[in-house]
Amino acid sequence: MTPPLRAVLFDLDGTLLDTAPDMVGALNALRVQECRAPLPYEEVRALVSHGAGRLVKFGFPDADAAAALSLQDRFLEIYRGAVGAETRLFAGMDEVLTELATRGLASGIVTNKPAWLTEPLLEQLGLARRFACVVSGDSVAERKPHPLPMLHAAKLAGVSPSQCIYVGDAERDIQAAHAAGMPALVATYGYLEPDEDWQAWGGDGFIATPLQLLAWLERNGRP
Repeated sequence: MTPPLRAVLFDLDGTLLDTAPDMVGALNALRVQECRAPLPYEEVRALVSHGAGRLVKFGFPDADAAAALSLQDRFLEIYRGAVGAETRLFAGMDEVLTELATRGLASGIVTNKPAWLTEPLLEQLGLARRFACVVSGDSVAERKPHPLPMLHAAKLAGVSPSQCIYVGDAERDIQAAHAAGMPALVATYGYLEPDEDWQAWGGDGFIATPLQLLAWLERNGRP
C-alpha cells in the first residue's frame, strides 16, 4: 500500500525558481570584465541547473583549470551581489505552494546551491518561511545525486522518505530521490538541454508546468 503523502520537496534552480536571468547575467557581466561579448540568454539558460562550474566552463572554454577556478570565484561574487534581482517563482508555483499548504502537505527544498546563496535568495523573495525544510549543497556531507540531502530533508520535515515526493529538472534529482526511497517527477519546464533524454532518467512522471503537479498528485492517488 502506498503510504500517505505528507511532503513535497523541490529542487531550486529550474524547478521552484527561475534563477536563469540572474545567473546568465552574472556570467555575461564576467565576460564583459574579460573583454568578451555577452552570450545569448537562450544559449546559456539550459546550463543553469548544472551550477557555477558548468556555466564558467561554457563562458570561458579556453580557460585552464586554475583560471577556471578564479573565474568561478569571481562569477559567484558577481552573482551574490545581484542574487534575486530578477529571479522569480515559476508561473503557477505560488498557487501550488498555497494549495499544498491548504491540503496539509509540507513543502521543502533540496538544492545543490550553497546555503550562502540559497538563504539570502529565499529571504529576499520572502519565501523562507513557506518551507518546512531547506537543504542546501553544503548542509550535509554529500550533494545530489547522493541520497543524504533527501534523507536529511525528510528528517527536518518530520516525515519518512516514503511519505515524500521530489520534483526536479536534472537526472541527479531523480537518482537522489530514488536512492532515498522517494518517487520523483521531472519538471520539463526547467533547464533541460535540447538533447537531454529526460524520459530515460526513470522518473515516476513529469510535469510541463508547476500547476500540473496538483493534477498529477490527484490522478495518482496522492492528494
